[in-house]
Amino acid sequence: MNTANANTSKRWVIKIGSALLTDNGEGLALKALDHWVEQIAALKNAGDEIVLVSSGAVAEGITRLGWKTRPDSLHMLQAAAAVGQAGLVQAYESRFKQYQITTAQILLVHEDLSSRTRYLNARQTLQSLLEYGVIPIVNENDTVATDEIRFGDNDTLAGQVANLIDADKLLILTDQEGVFSDDPRIHADAEFISEQDVHDASLDQAAKDGSGTLGRGGMTTKIKAARLAARSGSSTIIANGLTPSVITRLANDESLGTHLINSRKPMTPRKQWLSGSLSIKGTLTLDDGAVSVLKDDTSSLLPVGISAVSGVFHRGELVSCVDLQGQEIARGLVNYNSEEAIKIAGRASDQLAEILGYGGDEEMIHRDNLVVI
Repeated sequence: MNTANANTSKRWVIKIGSALLTDNGEGLALKALDHWVEQIAALKNAGDEIVLVSSGAVAEGITRLGWKTRPDSLHMLQAAAAVGQAGLVQAYESRFKQYQITTAQILLVHEDLSSRTRYLNARQTLQSLLEYGVIPIVNENDTVATDEIRFGDNDTLAGQVANLIDADKLLILTDQEGVFSDDPRIHADAEFISEQDVHDASLDQAAKDGSGTLGRGGMTTKIKAARLAARSGSSTIIANGLTPSVITRLANDESLGTHLINSRKPMTPRKQWLSGSLSIKGTLTLDDGAVSVLKDDTSSLLPVGISAVSGVFHRGELVSCVDLQGQEIARGLVNYNSEEAIKIAGRASDQLAEILGYGGDEEMIHRDNLVVI
Protein backbone atom coordinates (compact mmCIF):
# COMPACT_ATOMS: atom_id res chain seq x y z
CA MET A 1 0.00 0.00 0.00
CA ASN A 2 2.59 2.59 1.19
CA THR A 3 0.54 5.56 -0.06
CA ALA A 4 -2.36 6.37 2.24
CA ASN A 5 -5.73 6.29 0.54
CA ALA A 6 -8.62 8.69 0.98
CA ASN A 7 -9.57 7.39 4.43
CA THR A 8 -5.92 7.25 5.56
CA SER A 9 -6.06 3.50 6.14
CA LYS A 10 -2.72 1.74 6.53
CA ARG A 11 -1.31 -1.69 5.91
CA TRP A 12 0.49 -3.09 8.94
CA VAL A 13 2.78 -6.01 9.65
CA ILE A 14 2.69 -6.67 13.39
CA LYS A 15 5.27 -9.05 14.83
CA ILE A 16 4.93 -10.45 18.35
CA GLY A 17 7.94 -12.18 19.89
CA SER A 18 8.28 -15.42 21.83
CA ALA A 19 9.08 -13.83 25.19
CA LEU A 20 5.79 -11.90 25.06
CA LEU A 21 3.59 -14.70 23.75
CA THR A 22 4.82 -17.33 26.17
CA ASP A 23 5.02 -15.25 29.30
CA ASN A 24 8.76 -15.95 29.46
CA GLY A 25 8.25 -19.69 29.12
CA GLU A 26 5.21 -20.20 31.35
CA GLY A 27 2.82 -21.22 28.55
CA LEU A 28 0.90 -18.88 26.28
CA ALA A 29 0.27 -15.46 27.81
CA LEU A 30 -3.47 -15.63 27.21
CA LYS A 31 -4.44 -12.38 28.94
CA ALA A 32 -1.85 -10.46 26.94
CA LEU A 33 -3.06 -12.25 23.80
CA ASP A 34 -6.62 -11.13 24.55
CA HIS A 35 -5.39 -7.55 24.83
CA TRP A 36 -3.43 -7.61 21.55
CA VAL A 37 -6.24 -9.28 19.62
CA GLU A 38 -8.73 -6.70 20.89
CA GLN A 39 -6.50 -3.87 19.67
CA ILE A 40 -5.77 -5.50 16.31
CA ALA A 41 -9.48 -6.13 15.78
CA ALA A 42 -10.23 -2.46 16.47
CA LEU A 43 -7.49 -1.45 14.03
CA LYS A 44 -8.97 -3.66 11.34
CA ASN A 45 -12.51 -2.49 11.96
CA ALA A 46 -11.26 1.09 11.53
CA GLY A 47 -10.22 0.19 7.97
CA ASP A 48 -6.59 -0.85 8.32
CA GLU A 49 -5.17 -4.11 6.96
CA ILE A 50 -3.03 -6.31 9.20
CA VAL A 51 -0.71 -9.24 8.71
CA LEU A 52 0.39 -10.80 11.99
CA VAL A 53 3.82 -12.43 12.22
CA SER A 54 3.71 -14.53 15.33
CA SER A 55 6.48 -16.29 17.16
CA GLY A 56 5.69 -18.72 19.92
CA ALA A 57 5.17 -22.11 18.26
CA VAL A 58 8.50 -23.58 19.34
CA ALA A 59 8.32 -21.92 22.75
CA GLU A 60 4.74 -23.14 23.29
CA GLY A 61 5.75 -26.63 22.25
CA ILE A 62 8.68 -26.56 24.66
CA THR A 63 6.30 -25.63 27.45
CA ARG A 64 3.74 -28.28 26.49
CA LEU A 65 6.45 -30.93 26.37
CA GLY A 66 7.72 -29.91 29.80
CA TRP A 67 11.22 -28.98 28.65
CA LYS A 68 13.05 -26.42 30.77
CA THR A 69 15.29 -24.94 28.06
CA ARG A 70 15.30 -24.55 24.31
CA PRO A 71 17.00 -27.63 22.78
CA ASP A 72 19.91 -27.36 20.39
CA SER A 73 19.14 -30.25 18.06
CA LEU A 74 17.10 -29.49 14.95
CA HIS A 75 14.79 -32.49 15.20
CA MET A 76 13.81 -31.59 18.77
CA LEU A 77 13.08 -28.00 17.73
CA GLN A 78 10.96 -29.28 14.86
CA ALA A 79 9.08 -31.57 17.23
CA ALA A 80 8.42 -28.67 19.60
CA ALA A 81 7.16 -26.55 16.70
CA ALA A 82 4.76 -29.30 15.61
CA VAL A 83 3.32 -29.55 19.11
CA GLY A 84 3.16 -25.81 19.69
CA GLN A 85 1.82 -24.65 16.33
CA ALA A 86 -1.64 -26.16 16.83
CA GLY A 87 -2.17 -24.49 20.18
CA LEU A 88 -0.84 -21.15 18.98
CA VAL A 89 -3.11 -20.95 15.94
CA GLN A 90 -6.13 -22.17 17.89
CA ALA A 91 -5.54 -19.42 20.45
CA TYR A 92 -5.55 -16.74 17.75
CA GLU A 93 -8.48 -18.17 15.80
CA SER A 94 -10.80 -18.45 18.79
CA ARG A 95 -10.06 -14.90 19.90
CA PHE A 96 -10.43 -13.21 16.52
CA LYS A 97 -13.65 -15.13 15.96
CA GLN A 98 -15.19 -13.16 18.84
CA TYR A 99 -14.83 -10.06 16.62
CA GLN A 100 -16.16 -11.83 13.49
CA ILE A 101 -12.69 -11.79 11.95
CA THR A 102 -11.43 -14.70 9.89
CA THR A 103 -7.80 -15.73 10.21
CA ALA A 104 -5.50 -17.76 7.98
CA GLN A 105 -2.32 -19.64 8.78
CA ILE A 106 0.69 -19.04 6.53
CA LEU A 107 3.83 -21.12 7.14
CA LEU A 108 6.96 -20.16 5.21
CA VAL A 109 10.54 -21.26 4.86
CA HIS A 110 13.19 -19.15 3.20
CA GLU A 111 13.10 -21.32 0.09
CA ASP A 112 9.56 -20.03 -0.48
CA LEU A 113 10.88 -16.50 -0.90
CA SER A 114 14.25 -17.17 -2.54
CA SER A 115 12.44 -18.70 -5.52
CA ARG A 116 11.04 -15.92 -7.69
CA THR A 117 7.94 -17.93 -8.62
CA ARG A 118 7.17 -18.95 -5.05
CA TYR A 119 7.86 -15.39 -3.87
CA LEU A 120 5.23 -14.07 -6.28
CA ASN A 121 2.80 -16.80 -5.24
CA ALA A 122 3.23 -15.93 -1.56
CA ARG A 123 2.77 -12.24 -2.38
CA GLN A 124 -0.45 -12.91 -4.29
CA THR A 125 -1.83 -15.17 -1.57
CA LEU A 126 -1.28 -12.55 1.12
CA GLN A 127 -2.71 -9.79 -1.07
CA SER A 128 -5.81 -11.90 -1.78
CA LEU A 129 -6.37 -12.68 1.89
CA LEU A 130 -6.20 -8.97 2.75
CA GLU A 131 -8.69 -8.17 -0.02
CA TYR A 132 -11.12 -10.65 1.56
CA GLY A 133 -10.74 -9.08 4.99
CA VAL A 134 -8.74 -11.96 6.47
CA ILE A 135 -5.92 -11.51 8.97
CA PRO A 136 -3.06 -13.81 7.89
CA ILE A 137 -1.01 -15.24 10.76
CA VAL A 138 2.48 -15.92 9.47
CA ASN A 139 5.18 -18.02 11.06
CA GLU A 140 8.32 -19.78 9.93
CA ASN A 141 7.59 -23.42 9.20
CA ASP A 142 9.87 -24.71 11.93
CA THR A 143 8.57 -28.26 11.51
CA VAL A 144 10.44 -28.62 8.20
CA ALA A 145 12.95 -25.75 8.16
CA THR A 146 16.63 -26.64 8.20
CA ASP A 147 19.66 -24.51 8.95
CA GLU A 148 20.21 -24.02 5.22
CA ILE A 149 16.75 -22.60 4.47
CA ARG A 150 15.48 -21.08 7.71
CA PHE A 151 15.01 -17.34 8.16
CA GLY A 152 16.74 -17.62 11.51
CA ASP A 153 14.28 -15.45 13.39
CA ASN A 154 10.80 -14.06 12.93
CA ASP A 155 12.11 -10.49 12.87
CA THR A 156 13.69 -11.21 9.49
CA LEU A 157 10.52 -12.96 8.38
CA ALA A 158 8.50 -9.89 9.39
CA GLY A 159 10.75 -7.67 7.29
CA GLN A 160 10.26 -10.01 4.33
CA VAL A 161 6.50 -9.98 4.80
CA ALA A 162 6.50 -6.16 4.88
CA ASN A 163 8.13 -6.32 1.44
CA LEU A 164 5.66 -8.92 0.20
CA ILE A 165 2.59 -6.81 0.96
CA ASP A 166 4.14 -3.32 0.52
CA ALA A 167 3.33 -2.48 4.13
CA ASP A 168 3.15 1.08 5.39
CA LYS A 169 4.25 0.13 8.90
CA LEU A 170 6.19 -2.70 10.51
CA LEU A 171 5.49 -2.92 14.23
CA ILE A 172 7.81 -5.19 16.21
CA LEU A 173 6.51 -5.86 19.71
CA THR A 174 9.18 -7.02 22.12
CA ASP A 175 9.92 -7.10 25.86
CA GLN A 176 12.06 -3.95 25.61
CA GLU A 177 10.88 -0.34 25.49
CA GLY A 178 12.64 0.11 22.16
CA VAL A 179 16.20 0.74 21.02
CA PHE A 180 18.82 2.15 23.38
CA SER A 181 22.31 3.47 22.67
CA ASP A 182 23.57 0.35 24.48
CA ASP A 183 22.05 -2.67 26.18
CA PRO A 184 20.12 -1.16 29.15
CA ARG A 185 20.22 -4.48 30.98
CA ILE A 186 24.00 -4.10 31.24
CA HIS A 187 24.67 -0.36 30.91
CA ALA A 188 22.63 1.82 33.27
CA ASP A 189 23.59 4.99 31.36
CA ALA A 190 22.21 3.73 28.04
CA GLU A 191 20.12 6.43 26.33
CA PHE A 192 16.74 5.69 24.78
CA ILE A 193 16.41 6.35 21.02
CA SER A 194 12.92 7.62 20.31
CA GLU A 195 13.47 8.31 16.60
CA GLN A 196 16.27 7.59 14.14
CA ASP A 197 16.83 7.11 10.45
CA VAL A 198 16.80 3.36 9.92
CA HIS A 199 19.97 3.56 7.81
CA ASP A 200 21.97 5.47 10.44
CA ALA A 201 25.17 3.50 11.17
CA SER A 202 24.96 4.36 14.88
CA LEU A 203 22.13 1.85 15.19
CA ASP A 204 24.59 -0.98 14.59
CA GLN A 205 26.33 -0.23 17.89
CA ALA A 206 23.01 0.24 19.65
CA ALA A 207 21.79 -3.14 18.42
CA LYS A 208 24.63 -5.20 19.88
CA ASP A 209 23.01 -7.48 22.41
CA GLY A 210 22.17 -11.07 23.19
CA SER A 211 18.92 -12.94 22.69
CA GLY A 212 16.65 -14.65 25.14
CA THR A 213 16.44 -18.38 25.80
CA LEU A 214 13.12 -18.89 24.01
CA GLY A 215 13.64 -16.86 20.85
CA ARG A 216 16.39 -16.60 18.26
CA GLY A 217 16.39 -12.86 17.72
CA GLY A 218 17.82 -9.92 19.62
CA MET A 219 17.83 -6.20 18.88
CA THR A 220 20.31 -6.77 16.06
CA THR A 221 17.77 -8.79 14.09
CA LYS A 222 15.12 -6.14 14.67
CA ILE A 223 17.33 -3.42 13.17
CA LYS A 224 18.08 -5.68 10.22
CA ALA A 225 14.36 -6.37 9.78
CA ALA A 226 13.63 -2.64 9.83
CA ARG A 227 16.20 -2.05 7.09
CA LEU A 228 14.77 -4.91 5.09
CA ALA A 229 11.26 -3.49 5.41
CA ALA A 230 12.54 -0.06 4.37
CA ARG A 231 13.37 -1.44 0.92
CA SER A 232 9.66 -1.46 0.12
CA GLY A 233 9.10 1.93 1.77
CA SER A 234 7.96 0.73 5.20
CA SER A 235 8.86 2.54 8.39
CA THR A 236 9.31 0.50 11.58
CA ILE A 237 8.34 0.87 15.22
CA ILE A 238 9.99 -1.23 17.93
CA ALA A 239 7.98 -1.07 21.14
CA ASN A 240 7.19 -2.90 24.37
CA GLY A 241 4.25 -5.20 23.77
CA LEU A 242 3.28 -5.08 27.45
CA THR A 243 2.66 -1.33 27.39
CA PRO A 244 -1.10 -0.83 27.94
CA SER A 245 -3.00 -0.34 24.65
CA VAL A 246 0.33 -0.11 22.80
CA ILE A 247 -1.06 -0.95 19.34
CA THR A 248 -3.99 1.45 19.64
CA ARG A 249 -1.82 4.26 20.94
CA LEU A 250 0.75 3.82 18.19
CA ALA A 251 -1.99 3.76 15.57
CA ASN A 252 -3.09 7.11 16.98
CA ASP A 253 0.46 8.45 16.49
CA GLU A 254 1.36 8.49 20.16
CA SER A 255 5.10 8.66 20.83
CA LEU A 256 5.91 5.20 22.15
CA GLY A 257 8.87 2.96 21.40
CA THR A 258 11.55 3.64 18.82
CA HIS A 259 10.45 4.93 15.42
CA LEU A 260 12.87 4.02 12.64
CA ILE A 261 12.19 6.39 9.78
CA ASN A 262 12.91 5.43 6.19
CA SER A 263 14.44 8.29 4.18
CA ARG A 264 15.02 6.38 0.94
CA LYS A 265 12.63 5.77 -1.92
CA PRO A 266 11.23 2.24 -2.25
CA MET A 267 12.93 -0.31 -4.47
CA THR A 268 11.04 -1.98 -7.28
CA PRO A 269 9.41 -5.30 -6.26
CA ARG A 270 12.02 -7.24 -8.24
CA LYS A 271 14.90 -5.52 -6.46
CA GLN A 272 13.18 -6.02 -3.11
CA TRP A 273 13.19 -9.73 -3.85
CA LEU A 274 16.86 -9.65 -4.84
CA SER A 275 17.91 -7.72 -1.76
CA GLY A 276 15.89 -9.86 0.62
CA SER A 277 16.94 -13.26 -0.66
CA LEU A 278 19.54 -15.02 1.49
CA SER A 279 20.11 -17.89 -0.92
CA ILE A 280 23.50 -16.62 -2.11
CA LYS A 281 25.56 -19.07 -4.16
CA GLY A 282 28.86 -17.22 -4.43
CA THR A 283 30.84 -14.02 -3.91
CA LEU A 284 32.44 -11.54 -6.28
CA THR A 285 35.13 -9.31 -4.75
CA LEU A 286 35.23 -5.93 -6.47
CA ASP A 287 38.01 -3.39 -6.80
CA ASP A 288 37.56 0.15 -5.52
CA GLY A 289 36.67 1.47 -8.97
CA ALA A 290 33.83 -0.99 -9.43
CA VAL A 291 32.50 -0.26 -5.93
CA SER A 292 32.46 3.46 -6.67
CA VAL A 293 30.63 2.94 -9.97
CA LEU A 294 28.02 0.60 -8.48
CA LYS A 295 27.13 2.96 -5.66
CA ASP A 296 25.42 5.33 -8.08
CA ASP A 297 22.82 2.52 -8.41
CA THR A 298 22.45 2.93 -12.18
CA SER A 299 25.38 0.91 -13.52
CA SER A 300 25.88 -2.74 -14.43
CA LEU A 301 28.78 -4.77 -13.04
CA LEU A 302 31.42 -5.46 -15.69
CA PRO A 303 34.00 -8.29 -15.45
CA VAL A 304 36.86 -5.78 -15.44
CA GLY A 305 35.90 -4.63 -11.93
CA ILE A 306 36.08 -8.11 -10.38
CA SER A 307 39.25 -8.99 -8.49
CA ALA A 308 38.28 -12.41 -7.09
CA VAL A 309 35.56 -15.07 -7.40
CA SER A 310 34.52 -17.60 -4.75
CA GLY A 311 31.81 -20.24 -4.52
CA VAL A 312 30.18 -22.43 -7.15
CA PHE A 313 27.26 -20.91 -9.04
CA HIS A 314 25.43 -21.17 -12.32
CA ARG A 315 24.17 -18.54 -14.74
CA GLY A 316 21.11 -16.78 -13.30
CA GLU A 317 21.91 -17.54 -9.66
CA LEU A 318 22.31 -14.95 -6.91
CA VAL A 319 25.76 -13.82 -5.79
CA SER A 320 27.01 -11.28 -3.28
CA CYS A 321 29.30 -8.43 -4.35
CA VAL A 322 31.76 -7.32 -1.68
CA ASP A 323 34.49 -4.70 -1.50
CA LEU A 324 38.15 -5.42 -0.78
CA GLN A 325 37.41 -5.36 2.96
CA GLY A 326 34.69 -8.00 2.59
CA GLN A 327 31.75 -5.63 3.15
CA GLU A 328 28.72 -6.50 1.04
CA ILE A 329 27.75 -3.60 -1.20
CA ALA A 330 25.43 -5.28 -3.74
CA ARG A 331 23.95 -8.56 -4.92
CA GLY A 332 22.54 -9.75 -8.18
CA LEU A 333 21.90 -12.49 -10.75
CA VAL A 334 25.00 -13.43 -12.74
CA ASN A 335 25.25 -13.85 -16.52
CA TYR A 336 28.11 -16.36 -16.20
CA ASN A 337 28.79 -19.43 -14.08
CA SER A 338 31.62 -19.53 -11.55
CA GLU A 339 34.13 -21.23 -13.87
CA GLU A 340 33.53 -18.60 -16.55
CA ALA A 341 33.62 -15.81 -13.98
CA ILE A 342 37.09 -16.86 -12.83
CA LYS A 343 38.37 -16.78 -16.40
CA ILE A 344 37.02 -13.31 -17.23
CA ALA A 345 37.53 -11.57 -13.85
CA GLY A 346 39.50 -8.37 -14.35
CA ARG A 347 39.18 -8.50 -18.14
CA ALA A 348 37.64 -5.92 -20.45
CA SER A 349 34.30 -6.81 -22.03
CA ASP A 350 35.72 -6.79 -25.58
CA GLN A 351 38.07 -9.65 -24.59
CA LEU A 352 35.36 -12.04 -23.37
CA ALA A 353 34.68 -13.82 -26.66
CA GLU A 354 38.36 -14.55 -27.15
CA ILE A 355 38.79 -15.83 -23.58
CA LEU A 356 35.66 -17.97 -23.50
CA GLY A 357 35.61 -19.03 -27.13
CA TYR A 358 32.10 -17.68 -27.68
CA GLY A 359 30.29 -14.39 -27.52
CA GLY A 360 28.33 -13.58 -24.38
CA ASP A 361 26.96 -10.74 -22.30
CA GLU A 362 29.14 -7.70 -21.74
CA GLU A 363 28.06 -7.50 -18.11
CA MET A 364 28.69 -9.92 -15.29
CA ILE A 365 25.46 -8.61 -13.71
CA HIS A 366 23.08 -6.35 -15.62
CA ARG A 367 21.80 -3.34 -13.67
CA ASP A 368 18.20 -4.64 -13.94
CA ASN A 369 19.30 -7.73 -11.99
CA LEU A 370 21.51 -5.86 -9.50
CA VAL A 371 20.61 -4.19 -6.23
CA VAL A 372 22.93 -2.04 -4.11
CA ILE A 373 22.67 -2.92 -0.42
